[in-house]
Amino acid sequence: MPGPTPRVLVASDLDRTLIYSVNALALTGPDAEAPRLLCVEVYQNKPLSYVTETAAGLLTELGGVADFVPTTTRTREQYRRIRLPGPASKYAICANGGHLLVDGVSDPRWQARVTARLADECAPLDEVRAHMAATADPAWVLKQRVAEDLFVYFVVERDLLPAEWAKELAVWAENRGWTVSVQGRKVYAVPKPLTKSAAMREVARRTGAALTLAAGDSLLDADLLLAADRAWRPGHGELAEAGWTAPGVTSLPERGVAAGERILREFLGGVRSEVRGGTRSEVRGEVR
Repeated sequence: MPGPTPRVLVASDLDRTLIYSVNALALTGPDAEAPRLLCVEVYQNKPLSYVTETAAGLLTELGGVADFVPTTTRTREQYRRIRLPGPASKYAICANGGHLLVDGVSDPRWQARVTARLADECAPLDEVRAHMAATADPAWVLKQRVAEDLFVYFVVERDLLPAEWAKELAVWAENRGWTVSVQGRKVYAVPKPLTKSAAMREVARRTGAALTLAAGDSLLDADLLLAADRAWRPGHGELAEAGWTAPGVTSLPERGVAAGERILREFLGGVRSEVRGGTRSEVRGEVR
């Protein structure tokens, strides 16, 4: 008798990887040939994020054949605004790995492990936030936010943001166990142990995944892509701008919402290959 169907875990970043704001859609063809869009997020009674209708169908199909795990730097509140097509995901990773949601509820054991690591290995959040506020110029800082009492980000006027400030902040943060990422109009400072990859490995352990697939576009996604068996990045975003590549990571040419479609097709292809092969592959990295 054939053995059980191999389980595949798909951990994907959301913003600018699977879902796109109006400014990130990157629609370049004739208007009459633009793809039909489905709104998947409303904020303050206005549509905010979209996928193509084709991507919606692919995501629904993916949810039926794999353990799909939305993986985001968003807070839990921000994540819950998103209404993705397809079956509800049992697991979701929020706050860059700070919260592991199980059926929509944060796992307290995981949260306690994360909190303990940050206290042991990183400078305090208040110190980092105070340094950012003291060195930034109010002329280009629009908002200052602390997310889930785990990390801090500034919303800035990107055209006015001095590149030197972000670079100097990154060096300062590096020596204190933090990392800096610039994503669109947001500048993030995140503790190094706060990673999407650690949370993904925990989900893989719980589900017994035979194969892990991942996608993401930003510096904060790099560890996730490296930890997966196979991974993809779109033709836009921090990683693309830096020319970042790694073994097992495929750099796609598509940009904007078209990249979301391509990534979902690649996920489905990876799942089908695993099911046809019927072999177990080992998740790289150690669950901590």
